[in-house]
Amino acid sequence: MADAYSKDDMDRRMKGAIATFKSELGGLRTGRASPALLDPVKVEAYGNMVPISQVGSIGTPESRMITVQVWDKGLAKAVDKAIRDAGLGLNPQMDGQLLRIPLPELNQERRKELSKLAAKYAEGARVSVRNVRRDGNDLLKKLEKDKKIGEDEQHTKTEELQKLTDGHIKDIDAALYAKEQEIMQV
Repeated sequence: MADAYSKDDMDRRMKGAIATFKSELGGLRTGRASPALLDPVKVEAYGNMVPISQVGSIGTPESRMITVQVWDKGLAKAVDKAIRDAGLGLNPQMDGQLLRIPLPELNQERRKELSKLAAKYAEGARVSVRNVRRDGNDLLKKLEKDKKIGEDEQHTKTEELQKLTDGHIKDIDAALYAKEQEIMQV
């Protein structure tokens, strides 16, 4: 832990959490097939969890079909399992090292599942932002305890940090609302 508090650093870390959240939302496609749909999928390969894009080429030959050409034949089953277990509601069909993933037509039940998944991602982002706030508050308390800043300054910066947190939580909620509207639109 550094010995200096920086509002800009806290802001940067919170924005990082929001950027991650927005990329996760980008993976929740509602209409056309997109390689980004598989972004949240991690595959166990060579003893590590790696993004699916590091074990194969992802393509979209049709509007309702995604393909994954796995480079290492031994990983094809692991990729298939990772896609099935990702909670995206996708069922790949294996053809050697090529996985064809037909995108199901979105029914009301599937739309609700996607909305729940988006809400889960949003909660994760909120928790990340709050963790940054907690780190900042802990640092401010430590600085005050070590007599590096005064009680008033610590109080002012804590309020400032809370306002920053509230603003970022609002951004997360707005992005979630927009994505839910997109998902539920028939």
